[in-house]
This record gives sequence, C-alpha cells and structure tokens, in this order.
Amino acid sequence: MILMKDVYKTYPNGVTALNGINIDIKQGEFVYIVGPSGAGKSTFVKLMYREVGATSGSIIINDIDMSELKERKVPFLRRDIGVIFQDFKLLPKLSVYENIAYALEVIEESPRNIRKRVMDVLDLVGLKNKARFIPDELSGGEQQRVSIARAIVNHPKMVIADEPTGNLDPDTSWGIMRVFEEINAKGTTIIMATHSKDIVNTIKKRVIAVEDGMIVRDEHRGEYGYEV
Repeated sequence: MILMKDVYKTYPNGVTALNGINIDIKQGEFVYIVGPSGAGKSTFVKLMYREVGATSGSIIINDIDMSELKERKVPFLRRDIGVIFQDFKLLPKLSVYENIAYALEVIEESPRNIRKRVMDVLDLVGLKNKARFIPDELSGGEQQRVSIARAIVNHPKMVIADEPTGNLDPDTSWGIMRVFEEINAKGTTIIMATHSKDIVNTIKKRVIAVEDGMIVRDEHRGEYGYEV
C-alpha cells in the first residue's frame, strides 16, 4: 500500500522537510500522523498523493513506483486516493451534489452511476437532505462531510486527511471521526495528520510521530505524546 525507504525531501529554499523516512503501511490500516508544527507532517502526506516529489529515496504507493511515475499519469494515481483538507476546498458555486459528482464526471462515469454513487455517499455522511445546498449554506462540519463524500465517491483504496477536524468544534469532530471509522471498517486505508490529542488518545489506532523530519515513534494503538 505505502512503502517508503530512505526518503528525503529538501525544498528549493534549502529547508529539509523530511530526513530519511522509512515506513510500511498495509491496506486497511488506520494511521495517525502526529508531531509538532513544522515537523514535516504535511510534506509526509503530500508525498503520498504526489503533491510534492521526494528529493531522494524510494516511494511505492498502491504498487506504483513514484520515481518512475510520469506527470501525465498522476491523475490516474489519484483515482485510488481520496484527499480531505482542513479548509474543505469545495467549489463555492456548485451544489453539494455537483461538488461530489464532479469527481466522477472527470473520469467520464455514466450519469446513472454518478447519481447512485453520489446519493450513496451522501447517505453515508448524513447529508442526503442537503444535496441541493451550496457550501455557504452549510455549517463547517457539514462542509467537511461533503469533502469526505467527494473523497470517497470513487471508492479509493486510501483516504488521506490533512488536519480534517482542525477548524471544527469538538462535537462535530467526533461526528467526522465516526465517519472515518465507518469508511475504514469497509476496508479503506485512512492516513490522518492531526494535532488532536483527544481524538488520538480516545480512538486508538496506529500512531506515527514525526519530529524534525524524522519518524521518532511508530506504535500500534499508540497515544499522541505531544503537548498541544
């Protein structure tokens, strides 16, 4: 699923964000990526969906060697990866339905399949009655649920969530986590970068701690381990 060996990432300004990363994540795992601000968490997860490339080292994602992946093939890689952002990144003039359907339209899915799959994921995230709303008519938690629905409508093998509860109140955050647990129970790998000590310590999963660009801890059913 995800295999990294001796991965380094240095940006053009000379900052080394990752310094010798080695990791093996299996299909169906639920993994938290934790660590202080500036530790390299975001770069770590961006490598997984080729938002950035490694300076050196080996990265295999879904049996694809990232060092051999041509730029024109990146969209095909991302069909098996759903990405969820802290700031939602919804298209403001499109309805909830249209935001989710767009992910299927770009791969030329049939209109009949689009409707079924969009309504199925809206049911999963509890927003079937909000299909015609636009993002500004929704709460922050509802917008995040739409972004989750959009990320999973293609039935990806893996979902990457970068601080998905960072802007949400505690009750809403727990609701989002229940959705992630349900997705994971269906076999989808979840990779979640987070600063939420309460979530990590309550919903115990594998914890990979990153500090100064290096993995300093990797524990199954671990705890957050940092002051927040």
